[in-house]
Amino acid sequence: MYDHQFHHEHASCEQLYTIQVEGEGQVTASPDRAIITLGVITEGMQLRTVQADNAAVTAQVIQSLRQLNIPQEQIQTVDYRIESEYDYIDGKQIFRGYKVTHNFQITTDNIGQAGIIVDTAVANGANNVAGIRYTLTNADLYEKQALSLAVRNAVGKAGAIAQAMSITIDPTPVRVQELPSTSLTPQPMSAALKASAVTPLSPGQLTITASLLAWFNRC
Repeated sequence: MYDHQFHHEHASCEQLYTIQVEGEGQVTASPDRAIITLGVITEGMQLRTVQADNAAVTAQVIQSLRQLNIPQEQIQTVDYRIESEYDYIDGKQIFRGYKVTHNFQITTDNIGQAGIIVDTAVANGANNVAGIRYTLTNADLYEKQALSLAVRNAVGKAGAIAQAMSITIDPTPVRVQELPSTSLTPQPMSAALKASAVTPLSPGQLTITASLLAWFNRC
Protein backbone atom coordinates (compact mmCIF):
# COMPACT_ATOMS: atom_id res chain seq x y z
CA MET A 1 0.00 0.00 0.00
CA TYR A 2 1.38 3.41 -0.86
CA ASP A 3 0.55 7.09 -0.99
CA HIS A 4 2.61 8.80 -3.66
CA GLN A 5 2.85 12.46 -4.60
CA PHE A 6 4.14 13.33 -8.06
CA HIS A 7 6.07 16.56 -8.73
CA HIS A 8 5.71 17.22 -12.45
CA GLU A 9 2.63 19.43 -12.54
CA HIS A 10 2.34 21.71 -15.55
CA ALA A 11 2.76 25.38 -14.74
CA SER A 12 -0.66 26.12 -16.21
CA CYS A 13 -2.43 23.65 -13.95
CA GLU A 14 -4.19 24.86 -10.84
CA GLN A 15 -2.90 22.85 -7.90
CA LEU A 16 -5.70 24.08 -5.64
CA TYR A 17 -8.42 22.79 -7.98
CA THR A 18 -8.33 19.02 -8.17
CA ILE A 19 -10.57 16.12 -9.09
CA GLN A 20 -10.47 13.07 -6.84
CA VAL A 21 -11.56 9.70 -8.17
CA GLU A 22 -11.37 6.08 -7.09
CA GLY A 23 -9.97 3.56 -9.54
CA GLU A 24 -10.39 -0.20 -9.45
CA GLY A 25 -8.77 -2.99 -11.40
CA GLN A 26 -9.40 -6.73 -11.42
CA VAL A 27 -7.41 -9.64 -12.78
CA THR A 28 -8.68 -13.22 -12.85
CA ALA A 29 -6.29 -16.15 -12.72
CA SER A 30 -6.35 -19.91 -12.23
CA PRO A 31 -4.77 -20.99 -8.93
CA ASP A 32 -1.61 -23.04 -9.16
CA ARG A 33 -1.09 -24.01 -5.51
CA ALA A 34 -3.26 -25.87 -3.00
CA ILE A 35 -2.79 -25.58 0.77
CA ILE A 36 -4.52 -28.38 2.66
CA THR A 37 -4.98 -28.36 6.43
CA LEU A 38 -5.83 -31.65 8.12
CA GLY A 39 -4.81 -33.64 11.14
CA VAL A 40 -5.37 -36.24 13.81
CA ILE A 41 -7.47 -35.95 16.97
CA THR A 42 -7.20 -38.58 19.72
CA GLU A 43 -8.98 -38.80 23.07
CA GLY A 44 -8.66 -40.88 26.22
CA MET A 45 -8.17 -40.95 29.95
CA GLN A 46 -4.40 -41.43 30.05
CA LEU A 47 -2.46 -38.51 28.62
CA ARG A 48 0.63 -40.49 27.67
CA THR A 49 -1.51 -43.05 25.87
CA VAL A 50 -3.46 -40.37 24.03
CA GLN A 51 -0.23 -38.62 22.99
CA ALA A 52 1.34 -41.88 21.85
CA ASP A 53 -1.75 -42.84 19.84
CA ASN A 54 -1.80 -39.41 18.21
CA ALA A 55 1.90 -39.61 17.35
CA ALA A 56 1.51 -43.08 15.85
CA VAL A 57 -1.45 -42.16 13.65
CA THR A 58 0.16 -38.87 12.62
CA ALA A 59 3.33 -40.69 11.58
CA GLN A 60 1.24 -43.11 9.52
CA VAL A 61 -0.59 -40.23 7.80
CA ILE A 62 2.64 -38.40 7.00
CA GLN A 63 4.26 -41.59 5.68
CA SER A 64 1.30 -42.14 3.37
CA LEU A 65 1.68 -38.58 2.06
CA ARG A 66 5.40 -39.07 1.51
CA GLN A 67 4.49 -42.08 -0.65
CA LEU A 68 2.61 -39.62 -2.87
CA ASN A 69 6.00 -37.96 -3.46
CA ILE A 70 5.19 -34.93 -1.32
CA PRO A 71 8.48 -33.58 0.10
CA GLN A 72 8.80 -33.50 3.88
CA GLU A 73 9.34 -29.74 3.84
CA GLN A 74 5.87 -29.33 2.31
CA ILE A 75 4.26 -30.99 5.32
CA GLN A 76 4.35 -28.62 8.31
CA THR A 77 2.73 -28.69 11.74
CA VAL A 78 0.44 -25.69 12.23
CA ASP A 79 -1.32 -26.66 15.46
CA TYR A 80 -0.55 -29.04 18.32
CA ARG A 81 -2.81 -28.90 21.40
CA ILE A 82 -3.45 -30.89 24.55
CA GLU A 83 -6.79 -30.17 26.20
CA SER A 84 -8.52 -31.45 29.29
CA GLU A 85 -12.20 -32.22 28.70
CA TYR A 86 -14.94 -32.04 31.31
CA ASP A 87 -18.61 -32.76 31.65
CA TYR A 88 -20.82 -30.69 33.92
CA ILE A 89 -23.45 -32.69 35.78
CA ASP A 90 -25.62 -31.08 38.46
CA GLY A 91 -23.21 -28.17 38.59
CA LYS A 92 -20.22 -30.44 39.21
CA GLN A 93 -17.18 -30.61 36.95
CA ILE A 94 -16.35 -34.20 36.04
CA PHE A 95 -13.13 -35.00 34.21
CA ARG A 96 -13.88 -36.76 30.94
CA GLY A 97 -10.38 -37.23 29.58
CA TYR A 98 -7.70 -35.69 27.40
CA LYS A 99 -7.85 -34.55 23.81
CA VAL A 100 -4.74 -34.21 21.66
CA THR A 101 -4.98 -32.37 18.34
CA HIS A 102 -2.20 -32.35 15.76
CA ASN A 103 -2.98 -30.42 12.58
CA PHE A 104 -0.54 -29.99 9.76
CA GLN A 105 -0.48 -28.18 6.45
CA ILE A 106 0.34 -29.78 3.11
CA THR A 107 1.37 -27.52 0.24
CA THR A 108 1.29 -28.79 -3.31
CA ASP A 109 1.71 -27.13 -6.68
CA ASN A 110 -0.11 -30.05 -8.27
CA ILE A 111 -3.61 -28.82 -7.47
CA GLY A 112 -5.19 -31.79 -9.24
CA GLN A 113 -3.68 -33.95 -6.49
CA ALA A 114 -5.57 -32.23 -3.66
CA GLY A 115 -8.42 -34.73 -3.57
CA ILE A 116 -6.02 -37.69 -3.56
CA ILE A 117 -4.05 -36.10 -0.71
CA VAL A 118 -7.21 -35.70 1.39
CA ASP A 119 -8.44 -39.23 0.72
CA THR A 120 -5.03 -40.78 1.36
CA ALA A 121 -4.67 -38.94 4.66
CA VAL A 122 -8.19 -39.95 5.79
CA ALA A 123 -7.62 -43.58 4.77
CA ASN A 124 -4.55 -43.63 6.98
CA GLY A 125 -6.10 -42.15 10.09
CA ALA A 126 -6.61 -38.42 9.64
CA ASN A 127 -9.96 -37.52 11.18
CA ASN A 128 -9.91 -33.74 11.00
CA VAL A 129 -10.00 -32.02 7.60
CA ALA A 130 -9.99 -28.28 8.31
CA GLY A 131 -10.12 -27.13 4.70
CA ILE A 132 -8.37 -26.45 1.42
CA ARG A 133 -7.20 -23.06 0.24
CA TYR A 134 -6.14 -22.29 -3.33
CA THR A 135 -3.64 -19.56 -4.09
CA LEU A 136 -1.11 -18.25 -6.64
CA THR A 137 2.63 -18.73 -6.54
CA ASN A 138 3.18 -15.47 -8.46
CA ALA A 139 0.50 -13.35 -6.79
CA ASP A 140 2.69 -10.22 -6.93
CA LEU A 141 2.57 -10.24 -10.74
CA TYR A 142 -1.23 -10.29 -10.79
CA GLU A 143 -1.44 -7.65 -8.07
CA LYS A 144 0.71 -5.32 -10.17
CA GLN A 145 -1.48 -5.96 -13.21
CA ALA A 146 -4.60 -5.17 -11.19
CA LEU A 147 -2.96 -1.99 -9.87
CA SER A 148 -2.09 -0.90 -13.39
CA LEU A 149 -5.71 -1.41 -14.45
CA ALA A 150 -6.85 0.58 -11.43
CA VAL A 151 -4.71 3.54 -12.50
CA ARG A 152 -6.16 3.39 -16.02
CA ASN A 153 -9.64 3.21 -14.55
CA ALA A 154 -8.98 6.31 -12.43
CA VAL A 155 -7.64 8.23 -15.43
CA GLY A 156 -10.73 7.30 -17.44
CA LYS A 157 -13.09 8.40 -14.67
CA ALA A 158 -11.26 11.69 -14.20
CA GLY A 159 -11.39 12.37 -17.93
CA ALA A 160 -15.13 11.66 -18.03
CA ILE A 161 -15.74 14.02 -15.10
CA ALA A 162 -13.63 16.75 -16.70
CA GLN A 163 -15.49 16.38 -20.00
CA ALA A 164 -18.84 16.62 -18.24
CA MET A 165 -17.68 19.79 -16.48
CA SER A 166 -16.21 21.22 -19.72
CA ILE A 167 -12.78 21.62 -18.14
CA THR A 168 -9.32 20.33 -18.98
CA ILE A 169 -7.18 18.34 -16.55
CA ASP A 170 -3.64 17.07 -16.50
CA PRO A 171 -4.09 13.34 -17.38
CA THR A 172 -1.23 12.40 -15.05
CA PRO A 173 -2.39 12.22 -11.42
CA VAL A 174 -0.54 14.42 -8.97
CA ARG A 175 -1.15 11.96 -6.14
CA VAL A 176 -2.08 8.29 -5.89
CA GLN A 177 -3.05 6.47 -2.71
CA GLU A 178 -3.57 2.72 -2.76
CA LEU A 179 -6.57 1.44 -0.81
CA PRO A 180 -6.83 -1.88 1.02
CA SER A 181 -7.66 -4.52 -1.56
CA THR A 182 -9.03 -8.02 -1.38
CA SER A 183 -8.20 -11.14 -3.36
CA LEU A 184 -11.46 -12.99 -3.82
CA THR A 185 -10.89 -16.70 -3.35
CA PRO A 186 -13.24 -19.66 -3.35
CA GLN A 187 -14.69 -20.35 0.09
CA PRO A 188 -12.67 -22.92 2.09
CA MET A 189 -14.25 -26.27 1.50
CA SER A 190 -14.52 -29.28 3.77
CA ALA A 191 -13.59 -32.51 2.09
CA ALA A 192 -15.75 -35.58 2.63
CA LEU A 193 -14.20 -38.01 5.11
CA LYS A 194 -14.09 -41.01 2.83
CA ALA A 195 -11.49 -43.06 1.06
CA SER A 196 -13.58 -45.11 -1.33
CA ALA A 197 -13.19 -42.62 -4.18
CA VAL A 198 -11.24 -39.49 -4.94
CA THR A 199 -12.90 -36.49 -3.32
CA PRO A 200 -13.92 -34.14 -6.18
CA LEU A 201 -12.49 -30.66 -5.65
CA SER A 202 -12.83 -27.67 -7.95
CA PRO A 203 -10.41 -24.76 -7.36
CA GLY A 204 -12.34 -22.29 -9.52
CA GLN A 205 -10.82 -18.91 -10.29
CA LEU A 206 -9.15 -16.27 -8.14
CA THR A 207 -9.94 -12.58 -8.66
CA ILE A 208 -7.25 -10.13 -7.58
CA THR A 209 -8.60 -6.64 -6.94
CA ALA A 210 -6.70 -3.36 -6.56
CA SER A 211 -8.26 -0.05 -5.53
CA LEU A 212 -6.79 3.41 -5.27
CA LEU A 213 -7.57 7.12 -4.96
CA ALA A 214 -6.08 9.49 -7.50
CA TRP A 215 -6.04 13.30 -7.67
CA PHE A 216 -5.86 15.24 -10.93
CA ASN A 217 -5.11 18.96 -11.36
CA ARG A 218 -7.24 21.21 -13.52
CA CYS A 219 -5.45 23.01 -16.35
